[in-house]
Amino acid sequence: MTEPSPTLTGLNPRQREAVLAVEGPVLILAGAGSGKTRVITHRIAHLVLDRGVPSESVLAVTFTNKAAAEMRSRAEALLAGRALGSWISTFHSFCVRLLRREAAAAGLSSRFLIYDEADQLAAVREAMRALDLSEKLHPPRRLLSRISARKNSGRGEGEDEDSAAGVTGRVQALYREILDAAGALDFDDLLLRAVALLEEQPHVRRAWGLRFRHLLVDEYQDTNRAQYELVRHLAGEHGNLTVVGDEDQSLYSWRGADISNILDFE
Repeated sequence: MTEPSPTLTGLNPRQREAVLAVEGPVLILAGAGSGKTRVITHRIAHLVLDRGVPSESVLAVTFTNKAAAEMRSRAEALLAGRALGSWISTFHSFCVRLLRREAAAAGLSSRFLIYDEADQLAAVREAMRALDLSEKLHPPRRLLSRISARKNSGRGEGEDEDSAAGVTGRVQALYREILDAAGALDFDDLLLRAVALLEEQPHVRRAWGLRFRHLLVDEYQDTNRAQYELVRHLAGEHGNLTVVGDEDQSLYSWRGADISNILDFE
């Protein structure tokens, strides 16, 4: 009788089923505390140890640095000393690496700056001063939130439905000029420029799609439009996409998360 693989040890029947389904698109629905991280890390170990997949061809993305670090630590433990070359990171960290390596194709300097929230607020305030707008009437943090929402929904500076949107659009246009002049991207730009790169440069899209033959996405219910497009482009060459999530729990709707991404996965 064949001994079961160590990569399946400690898994219940449903978790084992999820780990073993390694070809094509796979949707894993699991509630909080049901072992989603365990499934992802055991799946990585199964691919590498049992299926002979080079770990360098596995990409796993999640939403927080803490979750990514835990995922990497668990996967390394399962490989028992074997080097883990997989990219396991947040969406934003992945986009930074992609854009720095493909800076020329993306129309960027490889030394582009990344503006954090304090930098972004300073840029909004600079744009508001240029437009002679009152911070009391138009709180900068609220404007920054609106700019982020517009960018994540794919709306441009000129698409104005009312006076509030008109103010936001004018600030957004100047905000963009300020960041461009500084050679900087904000967190939303990291995703949007990465998606644009893969959409507009077929040779880049194909190269990265072939590099990562297996793509795993944690907390898929929290993905927004840009994250969905990023995943779609990366998985297009092989279709080996595994998404894990809970359709009853979405934490980032305020950040443009679209629950239909998981509901419409099939």
